[in-house]
Amino acid sequence: MQKVAIIGTGFIGRAWAICFARGGYEARLWDAVPAAVENAVGYIEPILDDLAANDLLNGHSKAEVLSRLVPCSTMAEALAGAAYVQESTPERVEDKIAVFKAITEHVSPEAIVASSTSAILPSAFTGGCTGPERTIVVHPINPPFLVPACEVVPAPWTSAKTVRDTTDLIRSIGQVPIPMTREIDGFLMNRLQAALLNEAFRLVNEGYASADDVDAGIRDGLALRWAFMGPYETIDLNAPGGIRDYVERYGPTLARISSSMTGPVGLTPEVLDTVESELRSRHPAAELQERQRWRDRRLAALVAHKRAAARTIGS
Repeated sequence: MQKVAIIGTGFIGRAWAICFARGGYEARLWDAVPAAVENAVGYIEPILDDLAANDLLNGHSKAEVLSRLVPCSTMAEALAGAAYVQESTPERVEDKIAVFKAITEHVSPEAIVASSTSAILPSAFTGGCTGPERTIVVHPINPPFLVPACEVVPAPWTSAKTVRDTTDLIRSIGQVPIPMTREIDGFLMNRLQAALLNEAFRLVNEGYASADDVDAGIRDGLALRWAFMGPYETIDLNAPGGIRDYVERYGPTLARISSSMTGPVGLTPEVLDTVESELRSRHPAAELQERQRWRDRRLAALVAHKRAAARTIGS
């Protein structure tokens, strides 16, 4: 059984451990806070029940997946024999530099070393480590054991082989890799999300709609199509002649609308108060953890439905 090292066992590290363990890998867990590893295994166990109930353990039993989680007391123990390392430590550049230096000095020189960072360019922390050509960012969409897309982002010195091998590995455990040709601030997903959030806040801030209505428009409108096709295929199917026909018909409208989206919306205390008030009226702060569990159960059911639909209808 191939071994992977999970360095950092917070929310993202725990989620990665599930992905690799159900993918057939031994996941060796280490965290700078010793209790965090034990907490991670305790956190994972009940999640596996929900995944098993929705047939989302890749054909493995809960016991088999749990048996592949190996708590480690030192980083060196976690790295021993690892063919791949997934680092998920706090989002601070200075910490990433130190952690990557330590990892690359002690792991096998053939091992790929990946970071889960969502906001730091790989060039900001991988250049000074041993073997920078085998370093890369693999940024998951939270929680990755339910949302399979993962951005694969190279630094300028990352080798093409590292990108290929990482993409193949991520795909082999049931995730959907999105390999980028080069790094950019925000990568891919956060840039798309930022554009949508910016306009969502603008519409509320300028009094065009409530936060509830914006959420409804996405949840019960655009997201229904986006759950199984992307924006390009959406417009390709929204005009008789496909995407070129769509752009010829609606391109001037898109250009006119886009010209009114000038610059970022100021996230003022006033607009934040408005949006937060609406959200808290639906779900008080004390209920957020339970709401997160509700989200994960709904996601599990949606993923199970998508798999069943792909088998019966086609993908």
